[in-house]
Amino acid sequence: MSDVLEEEQGADRKFVSALARGLEVLRCFRPGEASLSNNDISERTGLPKPTVTRLTHTLRKLGYLVYSEKSGNYQLGSGVLSLGYGVLSGMEMRARAAEYMDDLCSGPNPHVTIALTERHRLSAVYVDVRRSDQTVALTMNIGARLPLAFSAVGRAILTAMPDEEREHMLHLMEQDKPEKVAEIREGVAKAVKQVAELGYCTSFGDWRPEVNGIAAPIVSPDGSRIFAINVGGPSFLVSPEELTEHYGARLVAACRALSLSTDGKRV
Repeated sequence: MSDVLEEEQGADRKFVSALARGLEVLRCFRPGEASLSNNDISERTGLPKPTVTRLTHTLRKLGYLVYSEKSGNYQLGSGVLSLGYGVLSGMEMRARAAEYMDDLCSGPNPHVTIALTERHRLSAVYVDVRRSDQTVALTMNIGARLPLAFSAVGRAILTAMPDEEREHMLHLMEQDKPEKVAEIREGVAKAVKQVAELGYCTSFGDWRPEVNGIAAPIVSPDGSRIFAINVGGPSFLVSPEELTEHYGARLVAACRALSLSTDGKRV
């Protein structure tokens, strides 16, 4: 632990050292760094490795860190958005997706909103957004949260999960909304089938009656993270037919490209 934290702990009986240590772990990540190991974090914080291992495990469970089985390292997760937008500068996928999102936003409908999302608990969190200069568009901004169960982009994320993980998420969503168990199951099952057949899934009024959207999943090249991009807008300006006919194929191509490394192969 840093000298500053030791002084705070010694001077204040209300000081929660476990919380302070967890925040120190998150502060270890510097701009331009993709990932850190438990050893790296231990060296930077001065905390024993067993303590760091428990902290990173807890932060991973809460969605603030993402673990890569391939490298054994941790990355900042979308949950950190609730603590500050500085995490965005360290998200490689956001930079890689920018060009594709700009292309999708360029037409043909000036009222669509394009968003890149990642899961945090039972929500899909907007980590980047594109929209045209038109005044009539969805006013969703970075940090906005959409329900996994009912939004196109949330369902897209669920479709990319291994079956066991998706079933676990379904169980959690059903506990959260016990009155909508059938609706949740039917919507996710439909999304899995759509992604298998079309490459994207839909939500036409399922999340909000006035909103139409389609979305496709992205699996990071090392397989450790799942993102999704959606294309949507007000239902009175953006029809299901236009989304599927003019944006569906382009969206799928973009998300498949983002799921590959720079040499065109999955790592």
